[in-house]
Amino acid sequence: MQQFDVVVVGGGPAGGQCARSLAKVGRTVLLVERHKNFDINSFSSAGTPLQTLSQYDLPDSIVGSFWHKFVVVTSNQCGVWEARSPLGVVLDFAKLRSFLANDAQTQGSEVWMNARYVKHWQREGQTLVSLKRGSEEVVISTRVLVDATGPCRTVMYDKGSLKPDFLTGTGIEYLIEVEPEDYQRHADALTFFLGYKWMPKGYSWIFPMEPNQLKVGAGIINQEHQYIQHTEPLKHYIQLIIDQYMQTQTYTILDVHGSTLKYSRGLQDVYYRDNVVAIGDAVSTVNFLGGEGIRHAMQGAEIASKHIQDYLDGKTQDFKGYQTEMHQIFLHTWNLAEKFGMKKYLQDSDNIVDKVVTYLKPLSLEDVVDILFFYRFEKVSKGLPGYILRKLKFALQKLVQQTSGIFPFRKITS
Repeated sequence: MQQFDVVVVGGGPAGGQCARSLAKVGRTVLLVERHKNFDINSFSSAGTPLQTLSQYDLPDSIVGSFWHKFVVVTSNQCGVWEARSPLGVVLDFAKLRSFLANDAQTQGSEVWMNARYVKHWQREGQTLVSLKRGSEEVVISTRVLVDATGPCRTVMYDKGSLKPDFLTGTGIEYLIEVEPEDYQRHADALTFFLGYKWMPKGYSWIFPMEPNQLKVGAGIINQEHQYIQHTEPLKHYIQLIIDQYMQTQTYTILDVHGSTLKYSRGLQDVYYRDNVVAIGDAVSTVNFLGGEGIRHAMQGAEIASKHIQDYLDGKTQDFKGYQTEMHQIFLHTWNLAEKFGMKKYLQDSDNIVDKVVTYLKPLSLEDVVDILFFYRFEKVSKGLPGYILRKLKFALQKLVQQTSGIFPFRKITS
């Protein structure tokens, strides 16, 4: 029977980063991925700040595109923020996961593709894990078992066991190939769509990938909306963007993929049981406001790796410290993001959504990135002076129009 220090189930960004980190410090690691290759189920768009590459030592080869423009289209407004140089990237999700797994393997980790977790149990002080590898069932031993299975939470929760109440969101995305001139119109920009026309109860997007390829998607929160009673299928809104916004007739659909996110309000997930640890989307490391999860999943994996090392070295007997640190970093910010997200997606009228875009127009793209990616919500107030000035200017113009007929100006001659 093969024995490992750590078995990581799930080859997503969290699982790959966890295996990679632990292998680098000499731990014997097995990374288990259920698909035959990472091109299958490439479901994430992966827009992220430029700093992500240096923070996690990621190569440019996994980048789909660099962006220096941010566009928000509502039912009646359009806001555009632009910088002179790139502020972020769109990662190629399949290439990212493949790189993390390959790097973990280079560092000494084993990687088993097409291997599915079945169950685990304790016997004589050992944690035994049953895996279905192709048609063969294999049992291995590990000191720590990591659940990186995302929203499925396959390892942490047995079938039929009670789970926290989850908010769920569903997303579908097309990868399309377009003509070069159509691609150039959307290159270098993250484009989001809000409002009843484009995506009630959620948002839609266009992300540029490699030359002449775009990701066009839509995501919806599966909750009641204060005003909207009926929504169309997600593919309707994707087609609406292609037909009415992009206005392109010549394109080829290369792939259609999607997933459902399960988010625990107030981060009530189970982070650990005995020597089983959950990371990534299995503990809701996704920003509910913007839907960004990859960068946070990798950050959570780094935190977990540190506590796993302490456990393996006998410095701690459980993973309570891991849960505490995760809450210290994420809980306050995530609660705010959840509050703002619920308001934006499920309560705000079209008029309010339009006003928010108008309010933020005076900000720089750097400010917008700070708000959306680094949760520096205090920077929202920077849009107030410009908003008030525009309101005063509009009121003054209206006053002049109303009074010009009562007090007509006369030419004064000497």
